[in-house]
Amino acid sequence: MSSSAPALSVLDLVPVRSDQSTSDALAAMLDLARAADDLGYRRFWVAEHHNMAAIASTNPPVLIAMIAAATQRIRVGSGGVMLPNHAPLVIAEQFALLEAAYPDRVDLGIGRAPGTDPVTSWALRHGAGGVSDEAVSRFPEYVENVLAMMEPTGVGLALQGRQHLLRATPEARSVPQIWLLGSSDYSARLAAEKGLPYVFAHHFSGQGTAEALELYRSQFRPSPELAEPRTFLTVNAAVAETTEEAERLALPQLLQMVALRTGQPLTAQLTVEEALAAEVPEAHRGMIDAMRTRWVIGDAEQGRAQLADLASSYGVDEVMVNPVAGATAGTATDASPARIETLRLLAA
Repeated sequence: MSSSAPALSVLDLVPVRSDQSTSDALAAMLDLARAADDLGYRRFWVAEHHNMAAIASTNPPVLIAMIAAATQRIRVGSGGVMLPNHAPLVIAEQFALLEAAYPDRVDLGIGRAPGTDPVTSWALRHGAGGVSDEAVSRFPEYVENVLAMMEPTGVGLALQGRQHLLRATPEARSVPQIWLLGSSDYSARLAAEKGLPYVFAHHFSGQGTAEALELYRSQFRPSPELAEPRTFLTVNAAVAETTEEAERLALPQLLQMVALRTGQPLTAQLTVEEALAAEVPEAHRGMIDAMRTRWVIGDAEQGRAQLADLASSYGVDEVMVNPVAGATAGTATDASPARIETLRLLAA
């Protein structure tokens, strides 16, 4: 990467193709992480999604431990943990242990959305009402709790007239870097108020990015964790030797996003050949075209130029790439070579 290019990172949803098992998808994830590490990418984040046929990233802390063990220097983190799904102490304990095992390599990205359907949200909270309005409304408090519990000094908890000390781990020497994530202005405001780094999910929304980043920067209050605003954005990318091939490789994920946004049944990710053979209703073609314009799709030179334009337009020095290039029939089931090729061509 040239000195004028943005730093590059990776977001992985751990996609599961129609020809893959979960084991295959995890093996492909580790290959992708090792490639990102070798290519000099800054960080590798995994998302939290539940009960989806095409996504295996249900448990970020478990995946982070696997990825950190398989790599050497790249930062590893969550993009993100959906905090209303979990007790703050559980997240604090998990990430304190990860930081202890891999000091100065762990990021804790926190989001507010459930990352799944209402029934699964209910099941995540052990049948206790799902991700209730109360859990979502207390999100700022939960963020504060996680921050405090991971500090070496811990946090005091008043219970039944007595003060109790809570620590996420007995002898912390460092803490993960904490980021707030969002696809609306809510987390931008909260990150600015608390003086935390902020990431806008441009790969998912594609709209409102400039407004959210400007809101974050203009309202930012310095904190002990951060003296000035720090942010980057995410983008979907499929890059190949030719633009035509990149367009083919992007199609399975484009169809997956159309299904998600139109309420169709979600299936495992199609192969390229299955996607090319799929019948797309005329009403959905405009949606595909609109999404395509917001993604990075092209050959290596085009892809790198698009990333540089994104970084310049939004005033960021880092872009996190979600490599969405699909697989052709006959690809080894435990590998995702087109996704690795996307990373290789963008880093060249």
